Amino acid sequence: MKGCGFTKEEKVGMHKKVTADLSVRFRDVDAMRHVNNAVFFTYFEEGRGAFLKKVFGIVDPPDYPFILAHLSCDYMRPLKLGDRPRIEVWVGEVGQKKFSFFYRVLDGHDEQKIYAKGKSVMVLFDYEQNKTVPISEDFLEKLSPYREDKEAFNDARRKIDSLTLGLMQG
Repeated sequence: MKGCGFTKEEKVGMHKKVTADLSVRFRDVDAMRHVNNAVFFTYFEEGRGAFLKKVFGIVDPPDYPFILAHLSCDYMRPLKLGDRPRIEVWVGEVGQKKFSFFYRVLDGHDEQKIYAKGKSVMVLFDYEQNKTVPISEDFLEKLSPYREDKEAFNDARRKIDSLTLGLMQG
């Protein structure tokens, strides 16, 4: 992950977040002298990579067990060359085959200074069979500590359990 410094984990509220330092590169800055809007999607990608390395031990993108279905970003304030941002990543909604990541790019020294917020929807995918697959119990267990809404997470677990039971019986 180019531009990504150390990765750490912190507990915020009732869930954990994976955080990683980011580097604003000269090439990230546009004619307006701030980080170009498209670069934030690269920062989110670096955050996903840090999350997968920390939580699942996955470092190579070909080993990612999902595909990106949706990605959005809300820009809060300009990020400039010389700023020292970091990214926070945690888990939002969880469904039978998909889950979401939430992102915050914030100042590394002042977390009240938020540059951008984002969300992505990831769909579990079997690349060999070229099809979507249900979230496994093991995958769900590893996501659990990073889940923003524990009650919704437990609902997702019950749905996956009932789906698994139905597959085993059918």
